[in-house]
Amino acid sequence: MLNESNETSQATASWIGTISILTTTELTGETRRCINLGSYNYLGFAEGEDGPTTSDVEKCIRKYGVGCASTRQELGTSALNAELENVVADYLGVDAAMVFGMGFATNSMNMAVFVSKGCLIISDQLNHSSLILGARLSGATIRTFKHNDMASLEAKLKSAVICGQPRTHRPWKKILIVVEGIYSMEGSIVKLPDVVRLKKKYKAYLWLDEAHSIGAIGPHGRGIVDYYGLNPKDVDIMMGTFTKSFGSCGGYVGGSRHLVGYLRSHSQSGNYAISMSPPVAQQIISAMRIIMGKDGSNNGAERLKTLHRNTLYFRKRLKQMGLIVYGSEDSPVVPGMLIMPAKIGAFSRECLRRSIAVVVVGFPATPIIESRVRFCMSSGHTKEMLDKALNVIEEVADGLGLKYSQQPVDLTPVEY
Repeated sequence: MLNESNETSQATASWIGTISILTTTELTGETRRCINLGSYNYLGFAEGEDGPTTSDVEKCIRKYGVGCASTRQELGTSALNAELENVVADYLGVDAAMVFGMGFATNSMNMAVFVSKGCLIISDQLNHSSLILGARLSGATIRTFKHNDMASLEAKLKSAVICGQPRTHRPWKKILIVVEGIYSMEGSIVKLPDVVRLKKKYKAYLWLDEAHSIGAIGPHGRGIVDYYGLNPKDVDIMMGTFTKSFGSCGGYVGGSRHLVGYLRSHSQSGNYAISMSPPVAQQIISAMRIIMGKDGSNNGAERLKTLHRNTLYFRKRLKQMGLIVYGSEDSPVVPGMLIMPAKIGAFSRECLRRSIAVVVVGFPATPIIESRVRFCMSSGHTKEMLDKALNVIEEVADGLGLKYSQQPVDLTPVEY
């Protein structure tokens, strides 16, 4: 499906035919225009020729080309890379930042730079797989605490400080707390003020993954630290990706100048991976400048305002129709519970038939009886789009019996 020419369709179908022994997928050749409720395009910057960043990216391609063909440590660092890192540091409010070409690798390949054998990682039990892989590759001991449960986190920290390492009871070399800003399957926002308080109390370090929160939350769009009004310097390692709010790809690590300098020297992801593509870097620079208002317009502020309004409206309407909705009120990630695994495919297909594209999630990404649909809000959604989608969702929810909520329903019309 979604092939726009017979030639492309035939080529794809031929490729599928070579693996027909492994799959029953059949391409229909049909193209269907849908309202997208599944992508991470929070601020709507993943736009085409009419987007505010497009002309900058086109000029960048003509000047720099589309690739550097070298690593940052060799000949792959251009003026654009340096400019991007300065813009990111300014955006985050930190001393320095380093960027990487892949968001997943920013977590999985860099945690080992800071912790190793003899260190302890205390990780939220619902952290992303990139954080889990990074922790395992580091060689450090890993312990988990209950999701967003500060009593559980403090118990783990207290035990670590009192008991030390197994057998020898020597003090841990370092204790690193690892959390996310917004948890992508739960839609929950980390209790960052409490995490920072516990970090300081037990003299631990903090790794904050802002993949889904940077650009999408906070009065200035600068993530969870901005949302709570905290000092960025209270977070030792600020990590995030450019793949969501900025309509690009890659990731960053921000922090003190000493920390980022050490990372530059020791990061295998930085030393051996090809430098970020120039147009990818330019897309991020342009998007960040728009969000910060440095383009001389209020375009960024309007996008943030629209995203927040869409999020509140959509969440309230889902709850009003009787669905169980997970997550924090301000989170643009909106999980609705399907519960039964058999309803996963049915919900997706029925929405698609009605021209609504959604992402459904089940085991092992979630517990087996907590299957869900994960809606992602965007500033690109209009009220008309959301109303159409909500009408479809209610129709499908009635048909599949998804109105599980037993909470009292407020029938007051939801204001947009």
